[in-house]
Amino acid sequence: MNVKKTALLVIDVQNDYFSAGKMALFAPEHALENIQRLEKAFHQAQAPIIYIQHIAASPEAPFFVAGTHGVKLHADLAINSASIIVEKQFPNSFFRTNLKEILDQLGVERVIVTGMMTHMCVDATSRAAAEYGYQPIVIADATATKDLEYAGRTVIANDVQTAYLSSFQMFAKIETTQKYLSHTA
Repeated sequence: MNVKKTALLVIDVQNDYFSAGKMALFAPEHALENIQRLEKAFHQAQAPIIYIQHIAASPEAPFFVAGTHGVKLHADLAINSASIIVEKQFPNSFFRTNLKEILDQLGVERVIVTGMMTHMCVDATSRAAAEYGYQPIVIADATATKDLEYAGRTVIANDVQTAYLSSFQMFAKIETTQKYLSHTA
C-alpha cells in the first residue's frame, strides 16, 4: 500500500444503522467486520483513515440527532485520540466539510470507500471523490444498505446493493475486502 497516496474513508458507521438503531440497515455487522479488516491493514501500513460522522442539522431529524447514542460512531471501530473525524450534514462527505482539504494536506490520490448507506452517502461521496480526481475504490462487502420502497413496491437490500455497485463501475473501481487486501499486502 502506498502510504502517502491512499486513504481509507469510513462513512457513517454509526449506531443508528445497527439493529437497535433508528435506521437499521441490512447486515451492517458484516460490513463492519470487513471495515475492521481494512482498518487493521491501514494501521499497519501507517496509512490515513478518515472517519465520517453524519450529525443531523435538526433535532427533529429521524436519526443521527446530536447528543444521542445513535449518532455516535460504532464502538467497534478502531478510533483513537489521533483519529481523523470529519463531521457532515449532507450525504456527500465533501459538501460543506474539510474532507478535501484533509486529503490534499495528506497528499492522497486514491480513496478506499467503505461505510453506510450504499445507496446514499457511499454513492454521493464516491461520485464526488471521482469528480475531485481521487480515483475511488468502493469496497463492496464493506458497505451496507437497506430495503427501499417506491410506488408500492419493495426493492430488497441485496438488489439495492447490486444496482448501486453496478452503477458505481462508471466512475469507481469495485472490489471486495479480500481482493483489495490481497493486492495491497
